Amino acid sequence: MSTKNGSTKAPPAPEEPPKQRPVHEIRLGRIRAAVWANQGDNGTWYNVTLSRNYKDGDEWRSSASFGRDELLTLAKVADLANSWIHEQSQPSNGHESEEPAQEIPY
Repeated sequence: MSTKNGSTKAPPAPEEPPKQRPVHEIRLGRIRAAVWANQGDNGTWYNVTLSRNYKDGDEWRSSASFGRDELLTLAKVADLANSWIHEQSQPSNGHESEEPAQEIPY
């Protein structure tokens, strides 16, 4: 494409699609759960990635490796992610189910 002064312009570069972001994040200290939504024929399902942030010099990095002292925090973050996902599958009318609740024998 030529301009008035005879120089050529390159066509605009195609825009990159926006980077997918997690639909929910849970952080306790340096431990993080990122919840990702996926769409399919049967509706939405969720995946969770667990990571630990650490500093390498002046740069922050993440790892999927956890030490012994981080395992309870990791379990708590995973539990909170699990609870959040289950909350998303509940109807928004305030009732957990259209069917009457069944009693659980003890």
